[in-house]
This record gives sequence, C-alpha cells and structure tokens, in this order.
Amino acid sequence: MQNSTAPTGRTAAVLGEPRLADLRRRTTAKWRAYPPDVLPLWVAEMDFAPCDPVVDAVTAAMRSGDTGYDYGCRYGFAYAGFAERRWGWTFDPTTTRTLPDVMSGIATVLRQFAGPGDVVVVSPPVYPPFYAFPAHEGLRVVEAPLGADGRLDLAVIEATFAAGASVYLLCNPHNPTGVAPTPTELSALLALARRYGVRVVADEIHAPLVDPARHTPLLSVEGSDDAVVVFSASKAWNVAGLRAAVAIAGPGAEAQLAAIPEIIDHGVDHLAVIAHEAALTAGEPWLDAVNEALAVNRTLLASLIAERLPAINYVPAPATYLAWLDCRGLPGPAGTDPGRFFLDEARVALNDGPTFGRGGAGHVRLNLATGRTILTEAIDRMAAAVRRIGA
Repeated sequence: MQNSTAPTGRTAAVLGEPRLADLRRRTTAKWRAYPPDVLPLWVAEMDFAPCDPVVDAVTAAMRSGDTGYDYGCRYGFAYAGFAERRWGWTFDPTTTRTLPDVMSGIATVLRQFAGPGDVVVVSPPVYPPFYAFPAHEGLRVVEAPLGADGRLDLAVIEATFAAGASVYLLCNPHNPTGVAPTPTELSALLALARRYGVRVVADEIHAPLVDPARHTPLLSVEGSDDAVVVFSASKAWNVAGLRAAVAIAGPGAEAQLAAIPEIIDHGVDHLAVIAHEAALTAGEPWLDAVNEALAVNRTLLASLIAERLPAINYVPAPATYLAWLDCRGLPGPAGTDPGRFFLDEARVALNDGPTFGRGGAGHVRLNLATGRTILTEAIDRMAAAVRRIGA
C-alpha cells in the first residue's frame, strides 16, 4: 500500500522536492520580507517547480515580441474550456471581461452594484483584502461570521441581509479555512440574496486547488442569474507576479459587466493573459500533481501536529494550500499571539489570524504548498519553541 505521506513518482517528477537553497534565490515577497533564518510559510506563493507549458508560452511570447496590449476574450475562452472539462460548467466566453487581477476586478464589479455607504457583507475569518478593497470604495463592510464548523452560517447571513445590504462577497473555496461550499449551501445563499435584493460576487481564485468533485462554481447553481464570479489562474499555477483575471456574469448581470468602463482594460497585462491561457489549456497535468502533493502535505501536517503540537487544533480541509491553525490551546503568548510568538521564538513566518477578521484571534494561517522536509522543519521549530515555555 502506498505511503499516504509521500507523493507518487509522477508527482515528484513534475514538481520536484523544493530545496531551501534554491528557494532563497527567489526575489518575491515570500522570500525577501523576512531575514534568511526565517522559514516563510505565510503569503500565498507555492514553492513547487513551475509549470512547463506556462514557462514555454511566456518564453515564446518574449522571443516573438508578443508583448503589447491585450485584446479580446482569449482569457474567457481558455477558462470556459477548463471549466467545462473540470466541472462540467459551461458559459458564453464572449460575455466575459478580462481584468487586471481578482481584487481590483472585484472592486470594479462592486462599483456596478453598490455606491458609497452601501453595505457589503463578508464571512470572516476571511481573506483580509475583502475588508480593505470595499472600504477603499467607500462601502461599509458588515460581518456575518462563519459557523463553528467553518462553513457559511446562513442564519447569520440572513440577519445581515435583512438589516440592509447591497452585496455579499463570497470566497469560494474559502480562504483561510479551505472549506468548499456545497451546492446546497450555495443554493440557500442565493435564495437569501434573491429574497433580500442582495447581489452575490464571488472570488473563485482557489477553485482549481480542490478535487474537481468538491468544487461547485457559483454560476453553475440555479438562482445565480444576477451574480458575478471573478477568477484567476494565478494561485493554482503560482503566477501571482503575472497578474490577470476574468469576470463571468450570470445572464441578469451581463449588462452591468459590459458597462464596466473600457479604461479598465488598459490595466490588463497581455503577457499575464498568455501565461494564464497556457495554464488553463495545457497545465492540467501539473495542476493534478499539485493537488496530489497538497493532499499528501495535509495528511503530513495533521500527523505532525497531532504528534508534536497536540494543543493546536487543525482540521484538514479539501481546498486551497492554506491551513487554518487554532492555537488557543497553547500556553502563554503561543496561544494569545501565535503569529508573533512563532516568528520570534521559532523563526517561522505565518499569517496572523486577527488580520482575517472576527474569529481570527489565537489563529495563524500556514501555507503548506512546500516540500515535506521544509514543512516538517517548520513544525519541529514551532514545537521546540512551545516546549521552551513549558508546554
């Protein structure tokens, strides 16, 4: 029987085993924001070797001089093909809009649905820009926290809708919990939105990072006619430095999507679109290897925590490469301010729970898209730091 904490030979061959010496040559935020003695398991960048079709497409574009201004719906067509193969979801790619990236794209969509002072509902703990971008648009963010199980709390959401809201901002799958909402949950959410006149806007950037059977595209659910989804290949294929996104609207929102000013198109990076198109059309074998490696790492992380940091509560979830760790059972500062504690005492950089809103206190977010050796060393460092304060 295969060892559940080791990837298959095919996956190892595609992704390699990330080595610290190689990773520290990278100049991205993940590897430059902290001193070299810190293991960075924070920002959403993966440590795996890049996807060859993406590298080839970008290289070919550079060599041929295909580096001008983006034009047309090629991103929409690439995503439509991927979505049909992956999830059996079809849509008209000619109605899509290519956008500079997911969050600026969401801000652009919000301007179509809400004005200054209107309420945008979010379900924390949630990706911190869900607070910052609506606030920058003059919108008022109201929280409808997730339930204790990390899932949408429909009763709480209904209460916020009834109090007056314009938009519900959905994270599907959810960051940081890794939960993938079910068709039933999404259907119930959309029913509430219709009842109270709320528009649903979904960030589906992590959609490929889950077993295809576990992800439900919002626009594939009945009742999503006036919803909008914004997607990017940047997270799943680790090309965040090549920013681009695509917005897809239900039939009842297509006119509003089309009404987005043409000037937004000027911010789209053509080379990024080429990279994302290659990922979506030729990068699925690489993506499958990533998802296998992530499943292995979730099992490994759960085992390491149970053995070495049993006071931490970690429930592996099917989506994303992010782990949400409840550290409140740890002693002293390890339990009250775990992000600072593990950085100072273990030299491991994690994302601070409170930045994710209500429910984040005493938590950290860990990025497990790395090698098994690095992940093990990080937990060893964290466990040693806890032992030193008398756990």
